[in-house]
Amino acid sequence: MKQLEILIAEDNPKDFEFLEQLLSSWDEKVQITRAPNGRVALEMGLHRDNPLAICDIQMPEMNGIDFARSLWEKQPEARIVFWSQFKDEMYVRALAKIVPPETVYGYILKSSSRERIASAIRTVLFDEQCWIAPEVRKVQGRAGHSLTALSDIEYEALLDISLGLTDNLIAQRRYLSRRGVQSRLNSLYNKLGLDQEQFHCEKVGDSFNLRNRAVAVSLARGLINAFEMEHEEVEFQAWFKRYQLSHKAK
Repeated sequence: MKQLEILIAEDNPKDFEFLEQLLSSWDEKVQITRAPNGRVALEMGLHRDNPLAICDIQMPEMNGIDFARSLWEKQPEARIVFWSQFKDEMYVRALAKIVPPETVYGYILKSSSRERIASAIRTVLFDEQCWIAPEVRKVQGRAGHSLTALSDIEYEALLDISLGLTDNLIAQRRYLSRRGVQSRLNSLYNKLGLDQEQFHCEKVGDSFNLRNRAVAVSLARGLINAFEMEHEEVEFQAWFKRYQLSHKAK
């Protein structure tokens, strides 16, 4: 029987130990290699033929989505099982954009039963068929629906207001007019099902702040989360330094 080589990209030792014990209990011969983050996993995966991987999504150095994107660019036949405690829409949205045609992959939640996790791994890595957790399929439906799915520019606007950027700063960063910024924000609010009238209170004579409300709704939907916003903050700070230097030079 041919021995399968399975790469596990997981920074949590306990989660890795769980997978290692699970795979070692099977009758099939399995060789297991651990990568503590996505960057190391990518280096290992690129040196394998038809790599098989189980990959966490939230990892240091390089997250699971970026790992899969980079690996699939070089090896589209790679089969990957994403396993995560998150079914955030931002991950489902990002994943939908990077899966190559006819590529086999899976998405299983860490909270699933041992039997379901085993079934997902077997289906993808052994049977060469896709396996998506039912909870994730529901999110896929919302993320793919024309009335609720955010476009790239709407998602960009969401990131900007989540970072606390003013209209002027968004305009500078995205090369837009103020009217262009407002157009993007209004489109975002519509997709999130928000409008000024909906949150207007006649007795108080005031309305909700739609920017803050959009961020709150997006957090609840999983369109943004604290882990990924740390990365967005780093990118923004790098841009802001360049922006300040360019204005000092003028």
